[in-house]
Amino acid sequence: MTTPYQQQASYAPSSYVSPIPVRKAHLGDALASEWTKIRSVRSTLWTLGVMILLMLGIGLGIAAIVSANEVDLEDQSALGFGFFGVLLSTICVMTLGVLTIASEYGTGMIRTTLTACPSRGRVLAAKAIVFFLLVFTLTTVLATLVAAIQTSMIDSVEATGAEWLRATVGVGLFVALLGLLSLAVGGMIRHSAGAITIMIGVMLLPLVAAMFMFSPSLADVQDFLLQYAIPSQLIGIYGEAASGNGDGPTGWQPVWIMLGLTIAAMAGAFAVLRSRDV
Repeated sequence: MTTPYQQQASYAPSSYVSPIPVRKAHLGDALASEWTKIRSVRSTLWTLGVMILLMLGIGLGIAAIVSANEVDLEDQSALGFGFFGVLLSTICVMTLGVLTIASEYGTGMIRTTLTACPSRGRVLAAKAIVFFLLVFTLTTVLATLVAAIQTSMIDSVEATGAEWLRATVGVGLFVALLGLLSLAVGGMIRHSAGAITIMIGVMLLPLVAAMFMFSPSLADVQDFLLQYAIPSQLIGIYGEAASGNGDGPTGWQPVWIMLGLTIAAMAGAFAVLRSRDV
């Protein structure tokens, strides 16, 4: 004999179908999530805001000084003066790159992120893609604007198309890759202040060390540091070797060097993210 409860249960459906469409998450969902996060936090507004002020302010200020003093550039174009604003703005980009991932470890938000998206490789890829596209676009636009204003204010030879491409797209790629390198370091260190300190040391320490290498036996080491320091490579994009003997990387070579370093660092960040718990 069956009870009324058992009779009611026998008529219950065997499975429940949700009226809400359910689909498998993909990279696009992770990209949308990371874009929402990076554009909604104050660190993005402050770091990129200061970056814009530095690139425009220093770039236009140098153009005004050079134009007022009628500096003779001989056979050089005015594009190289964009270096000074870009160099200082890289500090803002490195800071944002570190904070994009390391700040989540500091607040514990990374647990929520990895719960929503258990695929750690997808999370890292989404952060890298969103950050790279944002910084590359902004840097290229600013570099183009500054270069156009400087060439209009300074009396110099007309730059070639290849020089314009390197001073705009090349600079944008280099700065975005440098920021991506910082993101990878932040993912490995998992500490915002520590990772930012490491990146500033990576940028400045080679030049500072080279300045104090007075011994002739260290001449080769000094020359290597002068050639491959980050500021020297940035100068090289504009077409001028920073090393005293003129053998440093120039043209697109600094971009490829930074690309190789970034790929290696991202591989290390991926290995750490998969092997270590949050």
